[in-house]
Amino acid sequence: MGAFLASFKPILAAGAVLASISLSAVAQEVAEPQGEAADLNQMMAELSDPETENWQSLERRIRSEWSKSGSPAMDLLLQRGQKALEDEDYDTALEHLTALIDHAPDFAEGWNARATAYFHKKMYGPAMQDIGQALALNPNHFAAITGLAVMLQEMGYDDDALEAWRVLQAIHPHRPELKDAIERLEQQTGGVRL
Repeated sequence: MGAFLASFKPILAAGAVLASISLSAVAQEVAEPQGEAADLNQMMAELSDPETENWQSLERRIRSEWSKSGSPAMDLLLQRGQKALEDEDYDTALEHLTALIDHAPDFAEGWNARATAYFHKKMYGPAMQDIGQALALNPNHFAAITGLAVMLQEMGYDDDALEAWRVLQAIHPHRPELKDAIERLEQQTGGVRL
């Protein structure tokens, strides 16, 4: 593993481990999650199955769940930040999303959204820090892992990017850019799995 990604190794490893654990084994060992947590776990398990055909719907439902902070005020800040991102007003997005993180530091989606704003401003250091926070809170956050892989690739850390794409593959094998990115990086790095 490259030196740059070394600090992300525990986070990526946690995501890969969580993605590979079957829900039935978890249910036998610990109390089964209730309500929304159980639904989200089930959706994540279905999403990780390469044979799942309705993955777009599952992805939308998962993203919808991840966008719920539990506070209408925090949800509004997220919506305003996301709207500013759509409008390519990255400074305004940063204002809204920083306020969101200040008030809801345990809300992974806030960190991921702010990482996106930093990424668009080519501020990769702060973007990486925010992705790290998002993944610490939600190791299965496929959008954050995608962002990490893309940034690593853009910065020339191809081995690390390949590892991030492979972690993503275990969590969300349906991402459109995934197969091409892995194949291209395997050719460039010689990192073909046997």
